[in-house]
Amino acid sequence: MATIEALRPYQPLGALVVTTPQAVSVGDVRRELTFCRKTGLRVMGIVENMSGFTCPHCTECTSVFSRGGGEELAQLAGVPFLGSVPLDPALMRTLEEGHDFIQEFPGSPAFAALTSIAQKILDATPACLP
Repeated sequence: MATIEALRPYQPLGALVVTTPQAVSVGDVRRELTFCRKTGLRVMGIVENMSGFTCPHCTECTSVFSRGGGEELAQLAGVPFLGSVPLDPALMRTLEEGHDFIQEFPGSPAFAALTSIAQKILDATPACLP
């Protein structure tokens, strides 16, 4: 609560809520959504992280965990579902090594997912912002 109050003078656009597909995480995020509503913080959307695993050899994405919890929660909460991001060893490695994932792996499923999510956020951002 203190963080929200400290941010109010800066007029945040809203919250980007991230969950994983598992029921435990989705339950936690439900409480976060309630918190956002009570504090008047707009929820810009929900992202489902760790939604599948990208093979480091062929880039095929395989569901390892359950799938769709984030999208279902977004529908129930009446907020946008922005997308699903798979686990991608190439993304993790480039981040740990300080390399540019965008330049090194533009064909990766994680890159496509993150690009799509970023575009949806930009499209929902008021045009009056710099």
